[in-house]
Amino acid sequence: MRDPEAVVAAPSGAREWSRPQVSADDARLVRLARQSLDDLESLRLTETGAPQDTFLGAGVPWFLTLFGRDSIWAARMLLPLGTDLAAGTLRVLARRQGTKLDPASGEAPGKIMHELRRHEFALHANRLRLPAAYYGTIDATPLWITLLHDAWRWGLPDGEVAALLPAMEAALGWLADHGDADGDGFLEYIDTSGSGLANQGWKDSGDAVRCHDGSRAEPPIALVEVQGYAYEAAMAGAALLDAYGRPGAERWRDYAGRLAERFRAAFWVDGGHPALALDRDKRPVDALTSNIGHLLGTGILTPDEELRIAAVLGDPAMSGAFGLRTMSSGDAGFSPLSYHCGSVWTHDTAIVITALARTALSTQLGGLAAELAEGLLAAAEAFGYRLPELHAGDDRELMGRPVPYPAACRPQAWSAAAAIAILHAATGLYPDVPAGRAVLRPLPGAPLGALSVRGLRVAGASVDVAVDGSGKAQVAGLPQGISLIRG
Repeated sequence: MRDPEAVVAAPSGAREWSRPQVSADDARLVRLARQSLDDLESLRLTETGAPQDTFLGAGVPWFLTLFGRDSIWAARMLLPLGTDLAAGTLRVLARRQGTKLDPASGEAPGKIMHELRRHEFALHANRLRLPAAYYGTIDATPLWITLLHDAWRWGLPDGEVAALLPAMEAALGWLADHGDADGDGFLEYIDTSGSGLANQGWKDSGDAVRCHDGSRAEPPIALVEVQGYAYEAAMAGAALLDAYGRPGAERWRDYAGRLAERFRAAFWVDGGHPALALDRDKRPVDALTSNIGHLLGTGILTPDEELRIAAVLGDPAMSGAFGLRTMSSGDAGFSPLSYHCGSVWTHDTAIVITALARTALSTQLGGLAAELAEGLLAAAEAFGYRLPELHAGDDRELMGRPVPYPAACRPQAWSAAAAIAILHAATGLYPDVPAGRAVLRPLPGAPLGALSVRGLRVAGASVDVAVDGSGKAQVAGLPQGISLIRG
């Protein structure tokens, strides 16, 4: 039976990623990978008018459609299994990239959309009315650029990359021309329609952006992690422009350098960490939140700043649950069963795990990555290895098992993809196909035990990585011309 109003459909072809064979001392890793890969296959979608490009729907039951941010992050986490899903996701979103200014939908030239539905989505009690194609997101555009760059480094063919460069240049233009409405040098958002999302980062609930005392910040809001995304996107865009002989790279490196300077001056607060955001008066929103973990690995921080953030995130007030709390238990707005102010989101913790592993300048960073991974593995066991969208942020020692969040999506794309993110962090293979090299840097000391993953993909080739109980790693199957560097 066909639905004539459907905007998405199930794909007819085979899955777009490899299904690796995982063996591990910790059986939870094997079981989580198996269930997560099953769930990811169930979330595959295409647009009804473009069945050749597959993406992941955000989650069941509430969000089984194209969501810019969610679909991008899930595809990024799955890059170790191949670049086809990333390519499909990039193309789908590029076709719907903004071309005009429209306050009702949030559209702007170069902007990547937030969500696609068959018709207007309305919650009258909340005065929320979102058009079928809604662009109310501050972070999907820089994340799109970074996904293109990362897919290129994992071996996305040159022709596919080149075809997306005009969309990338338009997205870069949005950073400077429309993402910074007041010209202060930061990306910020405000809903001018009166019927859209009040908060437009990944924590998009109405009460998500709070100060340490619990008060809500007033928009426009410049979120902390979004500045890191913008820095990374500008540098990624510059690298692609240089590689493909297109002009403008120096402009975006200068943009990134100036952004880092402004960020350092404006965001750090007395508690020794960056603020959650800047409010409409450019005052720091000084709550301690997981958002700052997304800065790791973007390049906007110095090595010393990364260590300082890791120390703050490693405190039990942040990491004392089954994963990383979205808000510190020491903040007045904290509630373990809130949507974004104290709960644990699987993908959020996984992003921080992979960022810590990627920037493992010390055992402190690697140790925290392993601690957070252990929290998710314990949660996975409790949830039958189908990790939900989020769960409660209660103290792990006090509760003994994670408390479910009643309305969480399950399965959910970026939660299922978190299993691959953990495997990637533990094995530590970081290819740069255009440069002809791959770095092998597993977590120090193999804190998750011996692990073997067979059937990763680098430039289309099947690659195996094994880490023994001492942390010594071996890789086999790298494509010809790729030199291995032990990191």
